[in-house]
Order: sequence, then C-alpha cells, then structure tokens
Amino acid sequence: MSTVDTAIILAGGKSSRMGFDKQFIKLGDKLIIELIIEQLRALFKEIIIVSNMPEKYTKLGCIVVQDEYKDCGPLGGIHVGLNTSSSMYSYVIACDMPYIEVQYIEYMSSIIKNASKKPEAVAAKLGQWLEPFNAIYSKKLLPVIIDSISMNNIKISSVLKKADVYYIEEQKARSFSPDWKMFTNINTIEDLNVFFDKTL
Repeated sequence: MSTVDTAIILAGGKSSRMGFDKQFIKLGDKLIIELIIEQLRALFKEIIIVSNMPEKYTKLGCIVVQDEYKDCGPLGGIHVGLNTSSSMYSYVIACDMPYIEVQYIEYMSSIIKNASKKPEAVAAKLGQWLEPFNAIYSKKLLPVIIDSISMNNIKISSVLKKADVYYIEEQKARSFSPDWKMFTNINTIEDLNVFFDKTL
C-alpha cells in the first residue's frame, strides 16, 4: 500500500482576494477544477474533492467529502482527504492551482516507490518556504494532524516539522517548472487573466 493512487483536491477557502468563490472559476464552459481532474485521471485511480458545497460536484465522478473538523483551513481538508483515501499516500493540490506538471507528480511518486525508508510526505522548498500543495502526504500523518488540530494549531508547516519529510530542493523542482507555475494559485482577477492568456 505504498503506491500513490489517490489525488485530493481541496476546494475550500474564502477567496477574499478574488471577490468570489474560486471553486467556481471557469475557463470557457468548464470549471478549472474540471480541467485539473481531467489531467489527474491519467495518474490516479481515485480522486477526492474536499468541499463545503459537495452538491456542486456530484456529476464529476469523484468522491466528494466535507471537513470533519470545521474552520481548520487546508489542514482540515487534508485530514478528511487522507482519512477517506484508499491509498497510503495521496497527492494533494488546491482547486485554484491549474498548472499541472505530470512529470513532477511522477517524480514525487517515484521517490515514495524507491525509498527504502518511506517518508511521511514529499514536498518542495522555495528557499526556506515550504510548498504545502502539489505535494504527497501519507496516512501516517493523521495522528499528528489530529493532535495539532486539537491544540488549535492548524498550520500545515507545523505538522510537517514533526514528520519525516522528503524535501525537494528548489533547483530540482525548477527542472520541471522553471517559472514555478506548478505552485501558483489563482488569487486575483489578474492571475486569472494570465492563466486565460496562457491557455487560449
């Protein structure tokens, strides 16, 4: 059960900078989350969407769940996603990160597959900054996540500081995404326009 067979898409967030809910950003007649799902289907047997509006995703052919721990931000989403996943390891991304790099995901999965001592997470670093999404997490982290939530510490970085993490250094990550786009969130209308320009 060391394979990475599940992708978890976090579709929550307040979207305060965008001015509307980023779950429902569209490119043409498709939601961006649908474009993400189309790309991830080639890599994963199971796709889980974590959303506070599960009724919006019933037709996408994914498992849809809501946070078990409310108001805990992305950490709450990671918790319920891992808890629901049928895989020991799951790939985690946010619904506003449309720049999918398949080769990078395959590279992270190969780290899990080939490691003699399996890490509890695989994540990239930009200098000292940890990239918590476009990353892989293990079910083994669930007790640490629950413990952090119980202490009202909902920072993902705090959880990973207590974990055995394989960190991918910036230079290696940039070999897959030189402009770091694969870690880019769409937070503003300007970001959305840039994505439209690159896609159309």
